[in-house]
Amino acid sequence: MDSLDAQIALLAIAALFFLFGTGIWVGLSMIGVSIAVMWIFAPNRLAGDAMATTIFSDSSSWTLTALPLFVWMGEILFRTAISEDMFRGLAPWMQRLPGRLVHTNIIGCSIFAAVSGSSAATCATIGKMTVPELRKRGYPDEIAIGSLSGAGTLGLLIPPSLIMIVYGVQAEVSVAKLFAAGVVPGIMLGVLFMGYVGIWALLNRDRVPPRDPSTSLGAKFRASGSLIPVVLLILLVLGSIYAGIATATESAAFGVLGSFAIAAAQRRLNLDTFWQSVMGATRLTAMILLILAGASFLKLAMGFTGLPRHLAETIAAMQLTPAMLILVLAILYIVLGCFLDGISMVVLTIAIVMPMIEQANIDKIWFGIFVTLVVEMAQITPPVGFNLFVLQGMTGKSILWIGKASFPFFMLMCIAVAITYIFPDVVMWLPNQMAQAAR
Repeated sequence: MDSLDAQIALLAIAALFFLFGTGIWVGLSMIGVSIAVMWIFAPNRLAGDAMATTIFSDSSSWTLTALPLFVWMGEILFRTAISEDMFRGLAPWMQRLPGRLVHTNIIGCSIFAAVSGSSAATCATIGKMTVPELRKRGYPDEIAIGSLSGAGTLGLLIPPSLIMIVYGVQAEVSVAKLFAAGVVPGIMLGVLFMGYVGIWALLNRDRVPPRDPSTSLGAKFRASGSLIPVVLLILLVLGSIYAGIATATESAAFGVLGSFAIAAAQRRLNLDTFWQSVMGATRLTAMILLILAGASFLKLAMGFTGLPRHLAETIAAMQLTPAMLILVLAILYIVLGCFLDGISMVVLTIAIVMPMIEQANIDKIWFGIFVTLVVEMAQITPPVGFNLFVLQGMTGKSILWIGKASFPFFMLMCIAVAITYIFPDVVMWLPNQMAQAAR
């Protein structure tokens, strides 16, 4: 790769980020830059034919079918009374914990994450019930909103996860194994969040409202009965995958049927709800698929420039240790997260990053969880953090205020990345157990 080619390739990347900054759709920006790169580096190839062939081959994956189904499942549940049920079922058990009802944000998000796959949907669904309730009872906004912002990101880590599906297709690894790998880190991150809330409450006793009137054990169990539908749905979706009964796509179909059953049982299922869920899922799926289509074509175009191979060779020549490589990539993703949404970050970088990962002998399943964790961080980093936008519309607070309230949870995610690197079995234990059981 000569210096002129390198300069043109870097200019193309600069043009891509410029287009992102103008507000043009990410997918269209990628396609436009890719066509220009093809004209320069492969003038003898028809850019239109190459685009059509590449996009069709990359978007016809059977695994990718799970994406719109999980999106639809989340859209249906968003329109049910599931957040009210969760708050009613969890609140009686939280009264004796330091921080009390703030923990309903974290546990509620953890439960809904297991049937959603979307960070923004998790944050919005749980927040529409917990934020008004916590405010009414006198909990400080910074801990109530900050904990919701951080815990909402669990929608990406606890399976089923839209990011994991996209990564699995792009990196050509098993989505089912990625789902399994996300379970223990997801629980660990939830525990870290709860630990921080508990420490904050012990240090700020005067700011924590008094406990609600105590209830009997029987009353607590009766209140928890409202959690049964969502727990059954989790068992249906994830249990069918881990038991080897269904693939990720088939479990997504089960999830859609189960979410319809919950909506019908709550008498929230009507023609208007059905149509809203279909249109919501269609819009989000179309956006994601357009980004994936643009990324597929960009990957082909950048291959002609030689830039991915050149970068991989440059990194290899630097002889970075795996730890240094992970640190560099973590910083890269955190910076990108200030400007791009999570899916765009994954599809834009994976073709360039994967050769480096393979060269360093880093497991691709482990790296998928690492990417998911750093993309989680991007959800709460200004100015483009999706969870910040969701909470801004819900609370009326500024993006910078919410970002400041979310910062402790951002740091806890950094700690979680360090733990998973030092103790990789946190990620790999469950996939390895599944592999042994399958033998």
